[in-house]
Parts: sequence; C-alpha cells; structure tokens
Amino acid sequence: ISPQFCFLYPEMVDKLILLESLGFLLDPEDPEAWVKSKRRVIDRLLSLEAKQQTPKARSPEAALQRLLEANSHLTAEGGAILLQRGATETPAGLVYNRDMRARTQSREFFTVEQCVKLLQKIQDRVLIIISQDGLLVPHNLPRRNHFVKALQEAFESTIKEHIQLAEVPGSHFVHLNEPEVVSGIISNFLTAQNTRARL
Repeated sequence: ISPQFCFLYPEMVDKLILLESLGFLLDPEDPEAWVKSKRRVIDRLLSLEAKQQTPKARSPEAALQRLLEANSHLTAEGGAILLQRGATETPAGLVYNRDMRARTQSREFFTVEQCVKLLQKIQDRVLIIISQDGLLVPHNLPRRNHFVKALQEAFESTIKEHIQLAEVPGSHFVHLNEPEVVSGIISNFLTAQNTRARL
C-alpha cells in the first residue's frame, strides 16, 4: 500500500523505506494464469468468510509460542514485540489481531515495466533493505513468489543508480531481532538532505 500511495501522491512523500519487500506483486503474463490467479483469490476469500470462527484465546506464553512456531526467523524478544500490537488482551487470554483475508494477495498487481516506471516517479527517495537469510533470497522463495527475481533484475538494470539497496545479515525479522543492523542505515537515509516534500 505504501508504494502505491507514493506513486499516486509523490509530492506528499519524503522517502520510502521497504524492509524485506520490493513493494510490488506481478501480474501473470499468461492470460489463463491471470484468470486462475484472480479466481483463486476470490474463492479463497469466500472460503474464509464461510469458515469464520470466534478467535481463539491463548495465554501470553501460548500465544508467543504459537507465533514463534509459525515464524522460524523470529526471536522470542521479537515475538513479544509483535504481540504488543498483534494481539488484544481479553478476560479469556490473548486474541490475535489478524484478518486472514489480508493474506489472499488481493492487492493490485503490475507488470515489470509498470513497476519500474512507477518506482522512477519517486527515485532517489527509495531505500530497499534485504536480509541475507530473509524471504527475498532465491532459495527461500516459495514458488508463488517467483516474481521477486524478475523485479530485482529489472530494478538493478534500470534504476539501480537511483535507489539505495542495502543487503544486511539477518533474517526476515532483522529489524526486530537485531535492530542495530538496520537502524544506522535507516537513520542515515532519513537524515540525508535530498527530500522534496513533507507529509
């Protein structure tokens, strides 16, 4: 959502920082694959709505344990931080604040060419941070994220000199597990005097 806002209202944005994200999802080039992709999203949304259940309450310890089991890159300290905003305390225990419909990838999809042109609208104001053991590393990518390689290649060949790309040691949750690894990079990027507008 944040990259889309930047492209629509570039005059309102100072800078864009993408942590373990390239900011886009690619549309399948094959028309049949596109139809299947869109249908899958709709079917999944309908299925989720049909199966909606009362959220399960867990003790703080159980909620943290479940979160860590589902996110192998996350440390216990990082998980505790996520739970502060990711769960609500009820009399029965902690309930996760999540809507599974958000995971259906019902966001806007673009072609590689569109992604490059859109990113050029805010070039010189973009920082992309990728973790060496994160989700954007080729061997860690699920099949459905094959688009990452195409985007990385397009960005590097077309607008590499206009965006700041930083590769750091750590996992997908490096900003939670080891914030000192990225804090200096982010701070330097934010304080550099090349901003054009203020939100």
